[in-house]
Amino acid sequence: MDKQQIDTLVERWVRPEIQELSAYHVPDASGLIKLDAMENPYTWPEDLRREWLDLLQTVDVNRYPDPQAAAVTARLHQAMGVPAESRLLLGNGSDELIQMLAMTLGGPGRTILSVEPGFVMYSMIARFVGMEYVGVPLRPDDFSLDMPALLQAIDQHQPALLFLAYPNNPSGNLFPEQELLQIIEAAPGVVVIDEAYAPFTDASFMSRVDGFPNLLVMRTVSKMGLAGLRLGLLAGAPEWIGQIDKTRLPYNINVLTQVSAEFALRHQGVFDAQTGDIRRQRSVLFDALQAVDGVTPFPSDANFILVRMPQGRAQEIHAALRERGVLVKCLHGAHPLLRDCLRITVGTPEENGSFMEALAEVL
Repeated sequence: MDKQQIDTLVERWVRPEIQELSAYHVPDASGLIKLDAMENPYTWPEDLRREWLDLLQTVDVNRYPDPQAAAVTARLHQAMGVPAESRLLLGNGSDELIQMLAMTLGGPGRTILSVEPGFVMYSMIARFVGMEYVGVPLRPDDFSLDMPALLQAIDQHQPALLFLAYPNNPSGNLFPEQELLQIIEAAPGVVVIDEAYAPFTDASFMSRVDGFPNLLVMRTVSKMGLAGLRLGLLAGAPEWIGQIDKTRLPYNINVLTQVSAEFALRHQGVFDAQTGDIRRQRSVLFDALQAVDGVTPFPSDANFILVRMPQGRAQEIHAALRERGVLVKCLHGAHPLLRDCLRITVGTPEENGSFMEALAEVL
């Protein structure tokens, strides 16, 4: 195999903007306390697991899944409080829904706009499909919206798509409702409120999705405890969902995900109890971090806490925590506003305690 020849072909045919990207990296967490990926730390109760496995024995995997995923769609419509007039579109995680939105509304000279720091897939998928991406910086002191700058960017760039995570990732804060309403009114294209962390806050725009002609709401079941199923949902007017559905690949939600998610949502009380416990542990962890000299935790309505470490030490502390068996997310270098920051997923009381012990040793 001639490596030079392959490199020449790659350079010739792979789009330059793709060559410039790095693949999304997921670190190996084997043997570590995993507090880096905003997952629910609790597994299923044993009796629920047995009932689920009994159900899976009845599934025929030699047949294609229901292309419309009708049963789980109906269950999600009810479980997520989707207005009756709205339709749902399912994706292989929120990432696929973002991609479908970009493919539907993209085109030469069209723009995706969001705030920064924010969910990295908004900008990555914009580049995948050849759209321009505009990121408007949040205010550096508290990660709040810089409304004059944001409204000016909307007016200047006329975005086809505008994404706002609510609460925001990685800062964890909720933007004021009135500011989001002002943005929805000002935006010429579609505004997507990304409610990935809905289980950990009482704030939501889902009940308002029918009230604006350009509003869509996106959610996922990952954070509530079903991350392994890779299932996201987009709610909105039938006219929008019908158009976006045209970019969905056939059978995108596999049969095991459909059956498992529908089963899990029949037992939503189990997951509500788990997410309620995570909310309580978030408060405990935040108070513990506030008591540590030299670190600054930011208030969060999600299942993680962004923490600014002593100046110049974030990468060192991240590595030292890993050596002590705790994996968190290092965001230093990801964006100027995330200087010296680590993001800590809220775990079980035992996991949070181990993290705090390790952090005390490192500091």
